[in-house]
Amino acid sequence: MTSTDTRAWEGNILIYCGIDWAEKTHDVALVDDNGELRAKRHITDDAAGYKLLVELLAEYGDTEDNPIPVAIETSRGLLIAVLRTGKRQVFAINPLAAARYRDRHSVSRKKSDPGDALVLANILRTDMHAHRPLPQDSDLGRSIAVLARAQQDSLWNRQQLANQLRSLLREYYPAALEAFATWANALCRPEVRELLKAAPTPSRAARLTRTQLQAALRRAGRKRGIEAEADRVRDVFRAEWAHQPPLVEEALGKQMLALLLQLDAACTAANQLAEAVEEAFPQHPDAEILLSFPGLGIQLAARILAEIGDDSTRFADARGLKAYAGSSPITRASGKKSSVTRRWVKNDRLNHAGYLWAFSSLRTSTGANAHYRRRREHGDWHAAAQRNLFNRMIGQLYHCLQRRELFDEQAAFPAPSQAEAEAA
Repeated sequence: MTSTDTRAWEGNILIYCGIDWAEKTHDVALVDDNGELRAKRHITDDAAGYKLLVELLAEYGDTEDNPIPVAIETSRGLLIAVLRTGKRQVFAINPLAAARYRDRHSVSRKKSDPGDALVLANILRTDMHAHRPLPQDSDLGRSIAVLARAQQDSLWNRQQLANQLRSLLREYYPAALEAFATWANALCRPEVRELLKAAPTPSRAARLTRTQLQAALRRAGRKRGIEAEADRVRDVFRAEWAHQPPLVEEALGKQMLALLLQLDAACTAANQLAEAVEEAFPQHPDAEILLSFPGLGIQLAARILAEIGDDSTRFADARGLKAYAGSSPITRASGKKSSVTRRWVKNDRLNHAGYLWAFSSLRTSTGANAHYRRRREHGDWHAAAQRNLFNRMIGQLYHCLQRRELFDEQAAFPAPSQAEAEAA
């Protein structure tokens, strides 16, 4: 056993742990390096169960310096928090991969929770080198990950509700869509929500006075151009529009108000989480490096950090990070046929953030814009060119994080030589 090996021994025998995770109870299995089942337990998902698990591991040689590695099919929750203390390696095994391993032990396709725990323990016994343990991210990094992902989810939820509201307004209230069309991200703006609360139907909207419209805009926090906007909206509301029958229109107005309450809550949640991210992210040691890259603001940089973590040993090289992000192409070959395509198995959140990063960098970095243009001239479509740009920039990010350097535009996108320029 090398000095960096953290696996626990009982006597001269290595011990591996597998846990079949469930909502209220968990099944635990311990096997040795010969594949023999050494112990099994059924524990509850509470403090008493966690204590029983820790005592069981200690009984079979688990120590602070040489903890027993654990395989489990989840990467979050209180049980994971208990297991990740100290130097322990915790392996989050994909349930699909675990199902394939199960077929190696039983051809009858039977399934049981104790049997799954044994399968997970044997995965570590035979193929631990082929699986990646959970990264040893700092508590600050993990807290930023929670906030950044929650803020991203709240934005997706907000947009989904805004789309539902827009579809509903099209059915009976086209005047509202016309009045708010000139405002960016209109249905999520506080002015729009206040106006819809004041006039949930087109009939009520047509009766709004200039004073009432101005008051609604002020309640939403608008400071400038209130009189002009109120007059413009009033003219649109009082124009001639098709109407639903009065009873149907009132019913649709009540439905719209109910949906508006959900959208209002989603907008508030998104704003509060964004403020939490802005407060927490600058405290991280990697924040300065991430923010030095063109196209990355606090929110987007926090999403990048949330997915790649701050464990410097997580990725062996930049190629591993690029594959994880789904930005590098993958070659599929069989016989005489081969194809180079984009990756389907990837971190979807990181890939989504990378698309936004590459797009925003086009306006803030001349080198990134020139790289994108060259890819388009060579025949790449827009998405392929942006993916190639993201692939290059995330490789540069890996380099800067490893060397603790800020982004350098000249080093990242050096000017082409005279020979290259003439060849182009």
